Amino acid sequence: MNNLVAIVGRPNVGKSTLFNRLTESKEAIVDPVSGVTRDRKYGNVHWGGRDFTIIDTGGYITNSDDSFEGEIREQVSISIEEAAIILFVVDVHTGITDLDMEVTNILRRAGKPIMVVSNKVDTGDKEIGSTEFYSLGLSDKVYSISASNGYGTGELLDDLIGLMPPEPEEEESKYPKIAVVGRPNVGKSTFINTLLGEKRNIVSDIAGTTRDSVHTIYKGFGFEIEIIDTAGLRKRKKIDDSLEYYSAVRTIKAIDQADVCLLLLEAPEGVNKQDQAIFYQIVESFRGVVILANKWDLVDKDHSTHDQMREVILKRIEPFTDVPIIFTSNVTKQRVIQGLEEAMRVYENRKRKVSTSQLNDFILPIINDNPPPALKGKYIQIKYVTQIPSQVPTFAFFCNLPQYIRDPYKRFLENQLRERFDFTGTPIRLFFRKK
Repeated sequence: MNNLVAIVGRPNVGKSTLFNRLTESKEAIVDPVSGVTRDRKYGNVHWGGRDFTIIDTGGYITNSDDSFEGEIREQVSISIEEAAIILFVVDVHTGITDLDMEVTNILRRAGKPIMVVSNKVDTGDKEIGSTEFYSLGLSDKVYSISASNGYGTGELLDDLIGLMPPEPEEEESKYPKIAVVGRPNVGKSTFINTLLGEKRNIVSDIAGTTRDSVHTIYKGFGFEIEIIDTAGLRKRKKIDDSLEYYSAVRTIKAIDQADVCLLLLEAPEGVNKQDQAIFYQIVESFRGVVILANKWDLVDKDHSTHDQMREVILKRIEPFTDVPIIFTSNVTKQRVIQGLEEAMRVYENRKRKVSTSQLNDFILPIINDNPPPALKGKYIQIKYVTQIPSQVPTFAFFCNLPQYIRDPYKRFLENQLRERFDFTGTPIRLFFRKK
């Protein structure tokens, strides 16, 4: 199911500010100088019980001397092609410009649901200016918002998730979906070919050979799974052609399609920033994850190398470190099957249901012995916990003052649940609600 949302529009209308607002982050660069967002930022949004991935694109520009603009236009077009829903951001201060009309003409051909977002409506008296954008003829409603202070974004999100197809009650495939992800040239396709015993996928030393994700049903060694081979993600500043960006978008979508992701790293190089970025994308998408430190045969080893490298990897992926790490080699086939075994264990962990009585019998005594710290002279009392039906392990804690529970205590409770019920490899959610 495609839950990809693209934010498009000309430069300096507030797309990155809106991205930061919706993802509750400060990842996208925000600057009044037009064209600051050269590359895409991907983020996850949770609203109204739904999750989706949002793309912040570069501003759409034409007839300029900026050498990046051809690439920006091409990649915005790909975002439009790949997204399920498009947020077209315009500026209430400047009204409709020629560039807005150019983007409008592209969007008319997209055949996708389009939400026109009139930004910089910081006060109610500016809403009248938003009526001008109805003349674009793209939608029956124009959303007046302020990305900087959040005005109107709740209604925007409510209607956005209303446009999404309902979530399927059951998985579309009867097989567990395992995505093989990682930056280019770490051996993803070779890993799958090693499993299959044949050259099913193209293998090349040229980084980025695999452009699209490839789905393969694998049956062997007691497994029946659907393996998703994805294109490699390279550092965004090096994404210099439309095919590379297309691959990046497809990889993000493949992560969303998967139950568990096998993240391949190059053991001789360790964990770099791009490996971290892919790992965090998996975690933010609440997918299971197993790390495969590949090309282990190329590492000079002694009796402590394994433990030392494991500690280095765990340090780089903090704070979520409850993750299996397997050291593999496609050449020698070392621990390749063990990687699949761990993926299936994580898959079962992700599906684990814990009864309410088990939860309360275990966690309430721990909470009584280690209560949340008092805040502003008020004592927090957690009385009850239950697991909420969800594809992701999700737990609701009922208490008198949920707003006063801080992140360190939430991590304490999460670690207790992990240790007792084995959620290794899968992110879990904790919600705190009024008793």
